[in-house]
Amino acid sequence: MYAIIKNGGKQYKVQEGDILLFDRMSLDPKTTVEIKEVLAVNNGELRTGTPYVEGAVVTFEVINEGRDRKVIVFKKRRRKDSKVKRGFRRDHTRVRIVKIAA
Repeated sequence: MYAIIKNGGKQYKVQEGDILLFDRMSLDPKTTVEIKEVLAVNNGELRTGTPYVEGAVVTFEVINEGRDRKVIVFKKRRRKDSKVKRGFRRDHTRVRIVKIAA
């Protein structure tokens, strides 16, 4: 059984027991949260919503919050003496999918 959910403008295909990285949600560890923005559920047959599936809920538990590895963004325009070096670290919330209820 899997579901496709929407969180933070992104779509995720999830199964029970999966561990995902969502955008930072500012929640304490061991907090349980329900997502009702379920776009599709497959438990033998595929049910899609318009835009969401009625009565479908995905429950997840927050594991921790952290930051990803640094990504270096370097831009150089040749022969223009123009270069920019920037770093970026994404804040994330690590979650475990506990239950998919359709």
